[in-house]
Amino acid sequence: MADEIVNRVAKSKLKTLDLEDFYPKGSRTSIDIKNWLFHELILKEKDFRESLKNHDWSQYQNHYIALTCSSDAIIPSWAYMLIATYTSPFAIKTIVGNLQQLDIAIFQDMLNNFSVEAYKNVPVIIKGCSNKPIPETAYIQLIEKLQPVAKSIMFGEACSTVALYKKKK
Repeated sequence: MADEIVNRVAKSKLKTLDLEDFYPKGSRTSIDIKNWLFHELILKEKDFRESLKNHDWSQYQNHYIALTCSSDAIIPSWAYMLIATYTSPFAIKTIVGNLQQLDIAIFQDMLNNFSVEAYKNVPVIIKGCSNKPIPETAYIQLIEKLQPVAKSIMFGEACSTVALYKKKK
């Protein structure tokens, strides 16, 4: 009589966590403000304000926005703050930086609100492969949240993991 094959992974308390499952919906948009500057270098307040006033901000409905300036202009902080007054009714989030920094900020917000209660005293696998751009920093933030509660933390797939942490007995 042949031995029955038992899926020990399915029977274990092991929990797999895939950050891709938490990837927020919404377009990521970079807005380069150099076009609103005089000769793409000088911020003239009156002209700048007029450009912002005439811009169609509704096109950024449910977008995540990264504000940047690709010229070597010196931009005062209030200018980005002023732009945010126009984006905030439409955008989900606005930052000053590039799209990579935007994704870091998005995941930081998500992980700050992430409950680890379901991972208390159980072994956890953080899934490594994803089709979406998950910032490396998000994995670090996830470790910081899980380590105090998880029994162990591994990275990869159930069939091939790298051990990262095991709670001392």
